[in-house]
Amino acid sequence: MSKEIIVSVGKDADASLMISLQSAGIRTIFGDPSLVEGTEMSAMYGTDGNSYVIRGPGGEQSGRRYRILSNADIDTMLHEAATGLDFVIADVEDWKIIPLENAIAKLHDLDTRIITTARNVREARKMLSILEIGVDGVILDDVSTEDLSALAAISGSGRFELMPAKVTGVQEVGDGERVCVDTASMLGSGEGMLVGNKSNFLFLVHNESVGSSFTSPRPFRVNAGAVHCYALSADGTTKYLSEVESGVEVLVVDANGSSRRATVGRSKIERRPMLLITAVFGDVHGGIIAQNAETIRFVRPGGELVSVTHLKDGDEILVHVTEAAGRHFGMRVDDEYILEK
Repeated sequence: MSKEIIVSVGKDADASLMISLQSAGIRTIFGDPSLVEGTEMSAMYGTDGNSYVIRGPGGEQSGRRYRILSNADIDTMLHEAATGLDFVIADVEDWKIIPLENAIAKLHDLDTRIITTARNVREARKMLSILEIGVDGVILDDVSTEDLSALAAISGSGRFELMPAKVTGVQEVGDGERVCVDTASMLGSGEGMLVGNKSNFLFLVHNESVGSSFTSPRPFRVNAGAVHCYALSADGTTKYLSEVESGVEVLVVDANGSSRRATVGRSKIERRPMLLITAVFGDVHGGIIAQNAETIRFVRPGGELVSVTHLKDGDEILVHVTEAAGRHFGMRVDDEYILEK
């Protein structure tokens, strides 16, 4: 079941707010169901006492709200969820993490969604990752305009379309500064970062989880590319690799296009011999400058890895291609003319 942010809205909400919420990936509001009429959104609202309903294009779901003060309250919620509730809303107060961990562990095997509340976007993100499983939804109050891009990162589909681009050239370009992004997460097979010379043509650069007789696996690391390259962030903005540093979040994408966030533990910039790899998808051309070393790998359409040192013209590798647009401090600007070469 997918996770989502449910935004609380007042009766005075207008159509422009609904459009903004939909653009940020919000699928459900907490409020008057008349506000979502004619849209693809759903509404959660109370019906009687602690009973709640979610009504939308997919039909109607029923649930109840619980105040969690002890494990006994969790057991009560579990017992009633087992009677056929579609969702439960768990209100926790000062102790948030432990009660929700207990609730998630006990409800995990039931086909019942667990939803909680959060005071801000940062807390909402924490709730969605508790015990790695996370709650299924978070009700968020007082969403500001500044919160919308952050909500898009949390509530979006979390998937990126990857296309097979054909390699058109592999050229030695001398020395340059490359960036190793060491995350605070263990990255699996097929996972990497979307990086490129152009913001609309990004290569899936694989992590270093594959070792050899000369190197040990470093599954937390992506040797991402040269300092000037763009790297796609979780909120849809881009960063230059030179800007990536400890504490920053990067987007990790796998060969199927699924994504997750990872926190950077450290960024290592060192001078190394570099390669320029160019590729084309349809009539869109792109490139990336990466270190000339066997440990830097791209991903073929079938999931097989290929080192940059073994790439040749005509090879197919996975890329993420979008319509060209301007960027202002990493933010997409659709109406601005841009030509990157």
